Amino acid sequence: MAARVAVSRWGAWPVAGRRGPLVPCRRWSSAPADTVYDVVVSGGGLVGAAMACALGYDTHFCDKKILLLEAGPKKVLEKLPETYSNRVSSISPGSATLLSRWRDKQEPRRDMGPHEVALSLSFVGFGAWDHICNMRHRAFRRMQVWDACSEALIMFDKDNLDDMGYIVENDVIMHALTKQLEAVSDRVTVLYRSSAVGYTWPYPFSMADSSPWVQITLGDGSTLQTKLLIGADGHKSGVRQAAGIQNISWNYDQCAVVATLHLSEATENNVAWQRFLPSGPIALLPLSDTLSSLVWSTSHKHAAELVSMDEEQFVDAVNSAFWSDANHTDFVDSVGTMLQHAIALLKPTKVSARQLPPSVARVDAKSRVLFPLGLGHAAEYVRPRVALIGDAAHRVHPLAGQGVNMGFGDISSLVHHLSTAAFNGKDLGSMSHLTGYETDRQRHNTALLAATDLLKRLYSTSATPVVLLRTWGLQATNAVSPLKEQIMAFASK
Repeated sequence: MAARVAVSRWGAWPVAGRRGPLVPCRRWSSAPADTVYDVVVSGGGLVGAAMACALGYDTHFCDKKILLLEAGPKKVLEKLPETYSNRVSSISPGSATLLSRWRDKQEPRRDMGPHEVALSLSFVGFGAWDHICNMRHRAFRRMQVWDACSEALIMFDKDNLDDMGYIVENDVIMHALTKQLEAVSDRVTVLYRSSAVGYTWPYPFSMADSSPWVQITLGDGSTLQTKLLIGADGHKSGVRQAAGIQNISWNYDQCAVVATLHLSEATENNVAWQRFLPSGPIALLPLSDTLSSLVWSTSHKHAAELVSMDEEQFVDAVNSAFWSDANHTDFVDSVGTMLQHAIALLKPTKVSARQLPPSVARVDAKSRVLFPLGLGHAAEYVRPRVALIGDAAHRVHPLAGQGVNMGFGDISSLVHHLSTAAFNGKDLGSMSHLTGYETDRQRHNTALLAATDLLKRLYSTSATPVVLLRTWGLQATNAVSPLKEQIMAFASK
């Protein structure tokens, strides 16, 4: 990811939070000419690498120069390790489509209307999914979410048991993206161990001794220019800070503990499990018939204890978190039963049978780590010649499993708008199409961020009135199939 950016005193915005032209730093005409790229992507993580891939495989970018800046070394996965990584992502069907096999789009004709052009330019993926399938991933076909303080639950599944999503190790996704980037090296240049340390913004009006593009200074002192800078450099984004884009953020009072777990016995293991404890949600995600990945969000103190305790204690703590009824009360259970009967009378429907989660036998050595959690959202995703994607634009709690999917959704939208602009011969850094991307994604992302934050707060208490409220909410939602389908459709994008 791009390193911390140094911004000169001329590079700040005049008024924070108000959209306007970037205040430039002067570039003298006597300076040597820099290499000019059409697009520079700053940050070569999953989202940044996928963005560069998407542009590299886009038909209308065949004559464009694209650069990907990655501060770290090139990650080479010569052989798939026997042990699974503890860092995994839940990939939605929509994200899998983005990563899937690339094929030629329908070439728009000049006589097409705007809607026909948009359809013909719809992005269709860039072939990384084949590499993932040839390595390893695990599909899940159901998701069971339930409350530790009551008997309320919701089961997400499909009548035909289609895949709801896929659990994939981040290293596997990164390897697939690297392979696809190598295949388009004539269009996409990747600079590893390179990060931006400063930006010079163009003047809002033309001057004889100024450049119309963004100038980027790298850590080794070299400079380059770009018509569009895409910030994919994480939640501490240097691009966002340098552009003066306001970021609304706060840290949660939680850390996430991740680990690779061995199950007591082999199963089909095609269900994603999540239980809301008063201290935070715990999730068990399938990796294979005998392995699952743990994501346990809990207090900072408890997280530190989980990471440091011995294996037997840790395994007992995980099994207890999924199976124990210690947080139940007779009153809540009685009211919950009455609510369930009332809902069944009002709306008789087929409800998926409750399943029991698998028990855990042991944990992979050294797979336990923790990381802090927080929420963040950029007030703006774009400014002239700048666009933010992924965690640079939004940071979300892992309880919804949507972090990387939101980033991949950003890519689909931004590539669509840029491809349309390239086909029409427009300036890639123009706000005329960048604002279309911002509108598309903020509408989706703000709704998801708000819902996730609300759920986190709603389930962080064992107060009886709140427990009864969410018990009724879960039971009602579980009984209304169209509502569940809408939730699944939204999460699948």
